[in-house]
Amino acid sequence: MANDPICGMYVDETTNLTSERDGRKYYFCSTSCKLQFERPERELKNLKIALAVSWPITLIVAMLTYLLHPGYGNYIMLVLATVVQFYAGQRFYAGIADAVKNRSANMDTLIAIGTSAAWAYSAVVTILPYLFPTGGVYFDTSTIIISLILTGTYMQRIAESKASTAVSALIALQPKIAHRIEGKVISDVAIEQIRKGDVLLVKPGERIPTDSVVLEGESSVNESMITGESMPLTKGEGDKVIGGTINATSSLRIKAVKVGEDTALAQIIRIVQDAASSKVPIQRLADTVASYFVPIVVLVGIVSSLSWYFVGGVGPNVSVLIFVSVLIIACPCALGIATPAALLVSSGRAAKEGILVKNGESLQKASRVNTLVLDKTGTLTKGRPEVTDIVPISNYKEREILEFAATAEMNSEHVIGRAIVAKAASRGIRTRFPKRFTYKQGSGITALDAKGAKIVIGNRDLFRAMDIQRIEGRIQKLESNGKTTLIVGVDGRIVGLIAMADVLKNDSRTAIRALGNARYEIWLVTGDNERVAKAVARRLGITNVISGAKPKGKMDKIAQLQKEGKIVAMIGDGINDAPALTKADVGIAIGSGTEVAIQAGSIVLIKNSIYDAFVALELGKYTMGKIRQNLLWAFGYNTVLIPIAAGALIPFYSVSIYGFLPLLAAFAMAFSSVTVVGNSLLLARFRVR
Repeated sequence: MANDPICGMYVDETTNLTSERDGRKYYFCSTSCKLQFERPERELKNLKIALAVSWPITLIVAMLTYLLHPGYGNYIMLVLATVVQFYAGQRFYAGIADAVKNRSANMDTLIAIGTSAAWAYSAVVTILPYLFPTGGVYFDTSTIIISLILTGTYMQRIAESKASTAVSALIALQPKIAHRIEGKVISDVAIEQIRKGDVLLVKPGERIPTDSVVLEGESSVNESMITGESMPLTKGEGDKVIGGTINATSSLRIKAVKVGEDTALAQIIRIVQDAASSKVPIQRLADTVASYFVPIVVLVGIVSSLSWYFVGGVGPNVSVLIFVSVLIIACPCALGIATPAALLVSSGRAAKEGILVKNGESLQKASRVNTLVLDKTGTLTKGRPEVTDIVPISNYKEREILEFAATAEMNSEHVIGRAIVAKAASRGIRTRFPKRFTYKQGSGITALDAKGAKIVIGNRDLFRAMDIQRIEGRIQKLESNGKTTLIVGVDGRIVGLIAMADVLKNDSRTAIRALGNARYEIWLVTGDNERVAKAVARRLGITNVISGAKPKGKMDKIAQLQKEGKIVAMIGDGINDAPALTKADVGIAIGSGTEVAIQAGSIVLIKNSIYDAFVALELGKYTMGKIRQNLLWAFGYNTVLIPIAAGALIPFYSVSIYGFLPLLAAFAMAFSSVTVVGNSLLLARFRVR
C-alpha cells in the first residue's frame, strides 16, 4: 500500500492513477489529487474559479432559504444549488468514480455522498412535495458544505505551497541556460542539452551551469547556497566547481563532469523531496486506520440515520441530516496529511540549515537518539595539520625559526611541510628555495639555504649528534597535548621547536558542550593513537574514549551500545566511517555536500559542521512532536465529533441542532485540515535552543 502525496490517503498500488517524477512512482486516490500533483498551478486556478462560482450562489441560496416561503423559491434554489453541486462539486464526483475503479474509498466519497444526500432529498421535496409533508429543504446545507470544503482545500493548497518553499528555492538555483564553447563559437543552450565533457563559459555574476572542473581562468566562487561556506572560494585551473553556485569576479572556462540527475544540487533536491514524501513508522497507525475509515464511516452514517428514524422517531429530514453530518464531519483529510505536512516543512527547514535528511524514518529515529559515537579526524578536527606552537631556543625569535623551517620545507610535498610553508606565508615571510635538499624518510629534512646555512628539521632521529636532553621536557609537554613536535637546527645548533596538530574545528567545543547539556552519552572512537585521542577528548570534555579503532572496531562498539538498549547515532566524515554509519541507528555524515557525503549516512551535514548534528537531532525531536500533535488532533477530532454528528446530543438539545450541525461539520472538517497544515508550518520557525 502507498500514500497519496497530496491528501495522504491510503492507496492500493494496483491503481492506475500514478505519476512518475525524478524516477519515483507516486500513487493517487483520485484524479483530482493526481492533477494537483502534476500541474498544481493550473489546479489552483481551477479551484479559484470553482470558489468564484460557488460562494455567490451559496449566499443567494442562504438568503432565499431564510427569506422566502416554500413554493417557487424552492425551484429557484434547486437550479442554483444544482450548479454548485455538479459544477463546483464535480471534483468530488470524479473522486467517487476513481474510488469505484480502484475498489476503494477516498475522502471525495464522503463529501460527494453527504452533499448529494442533502441535495437529492431537497430536490425530491421540491419536485414531489406530497412525499414529504414537512416540506423542509436543505439546499443551503449542500451548497455551504461544498463552498466551505473548497475554501478549506484552497487554504490548504496555499499553506502547502509555503511549506515547499525550501525545495522551490533549491530548484531555483538550477540555471536554465549555459554558454557552450565549440571551437571558436559560443552558443547559448538549454541546461538540459549539456553533455558530459562539454566546454562552457561562465561569466561574472552567473551561476555555474553544472558540476565541472575549471580549465582556464581564476575567480571567486560563492558556494554558500550549497556548502554553507560563508566566504567565497578562489577557484583556478584544475579546481572543481558545483552547479548552482555563483561565479563572482572573473570569467571561467569549465568542462562539465556531471550533468542532469548526477549533479550535487540535483541529488540534494531529490533527497529533500524524498524525505518530504517518505513515511515514518508512526504513520503506519494512521495508514491502517485510514484504510478502513471511509467504509466504516459510511456504515456509521447509515446506521445512525436509520436508527434515529425508526427507533428515535425523528422525521426523514432529520434522518438525512444525521447521515450528511456524519459523512462530512468524519472526512479523514486531517489524518491523511498529519505526517506528510510536517515532513514537508521539516525537510525544507533542514535543507535551509544545510542538513539533508534522506527519509522520514531517520527523523523519527533521530528524535530517540541518546548516545553518540564520534570520529575524530575530519569530524571534530579539520583533518589537516596546522602549526600550533613555535618555541624559540637560545636567542632566536619565532619569525626566524619559522623562516628557517619554511625554507627547508619549500620542496616538500608532505602535509606537515605544506603546513609550515602556509604558516610562514600567513605571517608575510618570503622564503626562497634551498640550494640543496635532502629528505630522510620517517625522520625529516636537511637543506642548505641561499646564505649557505645548514638547516635540519625533523624528529629526534636527526638530532642524535646534538644534545637534546636539555629540551626533552619541552618536547614531551607538547607531545602530551597530542601535538607532533619537530626540532629545528641551524649549523649544528638547536634553535627551536615547531609543534603541529590537527586542530579542532571552530565549533567542536560548542557542539560537544551543547550535546552534553542535552544529556547525550558521547563516545570518541578513533583510529588515532591513545595520546592524541586522549588529548583531543580532554580539550573537549569527552570522558569515553577508544583509540586505535579500525572500521570493524567502530562497528563493534556501536553494536555493543545497541545491545545495552542505547539508540546510537554515528557521526563521521562519510568515507572511512561508512560501515559504522550504516551500523548505527542514525548515520550522520559530515561532508562537503558532494558525492561521497551524499552517499554516506541517513543524514548529511553539508556545511561540514558538527554543531549541525546537534541541530539535526533537536529538529528530529521537534518534528516528531509536531507529528504527534497533528495525529492527536486528527484522531481526537474524529473521535469526539463523529458521535455528536451521529446524534449523541439529540437527547439534550433535541433535533433542532441539525439546523446548523451539518454546516458546522463542514467548517470543522475544513478547519481541521488547515489546523494540521498550520501547525506543521510552525516547523519553519524552528530554532535550536
